[in-house]
Amino acid sequence: MRRRIAVVGMAAIALIAAPLRAEAAPNDLQPGLDEVVRTAGVGAQVDVRDGNRVWRGRSGVAEVGTTRPVPLNGRFRIGSITKTFLATVVLQLAAEKQLKLDDPVSKWFPEIEGVTVRQLLNHTSGLYDVLYTLPRPPQPEFYANRYRTWTADELIQRALANPPTNKPGEKYKYSNTNYLLLGEIVEKVSGRSYARQIERRILKPLKLEQTSVPGTRPWIPGPHAQGYVPNPDHTLRDFTTMNPSVFGAAGEMISTTHDLDRFMTALLGGKLLPPYLLQQMKTPGTKDGHYGLGLAWRDLETCKMRVYGNDGDALAYQSWSFSTEDLRQRVSLVLTPNFKTDSDDVVDPFLEKAFCG
Repeated sequence: MRRRIAVVGMAAIALIAAPLRAEAAPNDLQPGLDEVVRTAGVGAQVDVRDGNRVWRGRSGVAEVGTTRPVPLNGRFRIGSITKTFLATVVLQLAAEKQLKLDDPVSKWFPEIEGVTVRQLLNHTSGLYDVLYTLPRPPQPEFYANRYRTWTADELIQRALANPPTNKPGEKYKYSNTNYLLLGEIVEKVSGRSYARQIERRILKPLKLEQTSVPGTRPWIPGPHAQGYVPNPDHTLRDFTTMNPSVFGAAGEMISTTHDLDRFMTALLGGKLLPPYLLQQMKTPGTKDGHYGLGLAWRDLETCKMRVYGNDGDALAYQSWSFSTEDLRQRVSLVLTPNFKTDSDDVVDPFLEKAFCG
């Protein structure tokens, strides 16, 4: 789920087929990554690419109280970058005419009036964000729910019990509820779960072997850094294992920086969607917005450059994956946060440096 946790007391496969050489950190990026960890994290890993050059860097530790380094090929929960995978599936179904972007959501959920599939994708539905109905640290119920299984219907109904924040199409308002609904719509339309569709349409064709849709499985398979959430006394509690059904279609996936880079390259390189739908994916839902159909973008001040991708927050892991439109420069980063500050405040300058030099 995209929103950073509010803590009381705390502030194209062919295009990358050429072999990539591991090199020293370009443009003094290692000190910048060290600063990200010193300020906001326990550990971090990053994949920075420029043409056929690649730097895979790391900083900090994989586990509090140890000197174990963060694995360069580590897996992590990608949070809301899951939305970009799911949006790609929805747009593929639209290309196949199994649904239309302007179909009313009431076609599948009669209780939701005036909202379209497109408005779910671009967060202009006005539907209340389920995130704000869930306990968060340091509430005791949050820790007690660690291994609880949540159903999509349960989460959706929690959200719909609250009034909309605005009229459909009126303005951009990020809501995880939108993508919980899209996950259900994919299954109703196709007869297969959104997880199965992501695996069949994206993970297998792109050979994203380190990426998974875990469902209710609490473990992160393969090498990974431990992830943490804050305790009431502001110490850190290991929260690596947890039931990811609380994120569901809005943010449950697990991946690596390498696989995220491969996915973004294929998507932006036109390997997953026809051009007209990729262009719609890049079209904001509101004037001058920075979020399209499951895809976000940033306008970098230093070099006046636009980069496309998404970022995600999955409690104990925060991630960013962005690319220039020509695919030449790409950055994927994961941080295990320490919750001492807003990680965006230090990661944003690092991304500027990585892209702009």
